[in-house]
Amino acid sequence: MAIHSKQKAYLALTATSIIWGTTWVAMKFGIKGIPAFELAAIRQFIAASIFIGFFLIKKEPLPTKAQFKKLFLLGVLAFVMANALSTYSLKYISSGLGALIGALYPLSVVIIEFFFFKNKTINFTTIVGILLGIGGIGFVFYDNAFGAHPTGYLLGLTLAIVAMLSWSLSSILVAKKYVEMNPYFGMGWQMLFSSFIVAIISFSTEKTIPISSISFEAWMAVVYLIAAGSIIAIIAFVYSLKHLNPSIAVLYAYINPIVAMITGTIFLNEKLTATIIIGSLITISGVFLVNYSMRKMRRKLEISIANES
Repeated sequence: MAIHSKQKAYLALTATSIIWGTTWVAMKFGIKGIPAFELAAIRQFIAASIFIGFFLIKKEPLPTKAQFKKLFLLGVLAFVMANALSTYSLKYISSGLGALIGALYPLSVVIIEFFFFKNKTINFTTIVGILLGIGGIGFVFYDNAFGAHPTGYLLGLTLAIVAMLSWSLSSILVAKKYVEMNPYFGMGWQMLFSSFIVAIISFSTEKTIPISSISFEAWMAVVYLIAAGSIIAIIAFVYSLKHLNPSIAVLYAYINPIVAMITGTIFLNEKLTATIIIGSLITISGVFLVNYSMRKMRRKLEISIANES
């Protein structure tokens, strides 16, 4: 039974890595037929309805007023600032670069905690990892910065970085148990709040299209983003976390950008140069070093606490 569960866990990890990598390509494909913010609003509203409906059927109690306020803040950070902005950024940058910037979030979590949450557990390996991560992005950026539309490229790059930082901050708050409730039920409410905010942004800033005018191909992208990206991949990721060592379960973060770049090249004809490949490998190496150093320091801290007690 244990072996069978472990095999399924590796399959779940594989599914998570592939699906979350291809969602960047699906978003890029989707915004060809639907304005970016409108796409994000539709995706979030439908996914939120599925999550909330499921837990209401299971008679999960509604959040309290205090919880609703916190869920609203998390929704703004995780789904307005992170998901919607990253979707919009793909108007100007490749899906592979978007995924690569998104993979930087472990680095930014360390930096944010160091400066704003008084977490001083940073060693030499962590610093090297952060520098490699940023340097790799700079390498990729240099290869793309001087194309036909440099202004749009810079805007997309900026939005992707803001989205990644917002996701990092929301992840820190979730890890610190900012809201004490079922995380999936809470995520549903976050997406619901965000969907209305993003819809308002969409109506205010872009030329929206009627739901009836959305093409079949664009709807297929939306369905894939909801069913695969927002439901199947999350279930698979949680399963892999339960049955695999955390150091193995987080391998998806290193695979996602690679999957996004390969599928983006195949399905979207995005260029994949030697410079982009080298820069991506440098960045992924930096993310690995940061995760490795933080896990090592946590183990030392746990051993120290155990010895003292």
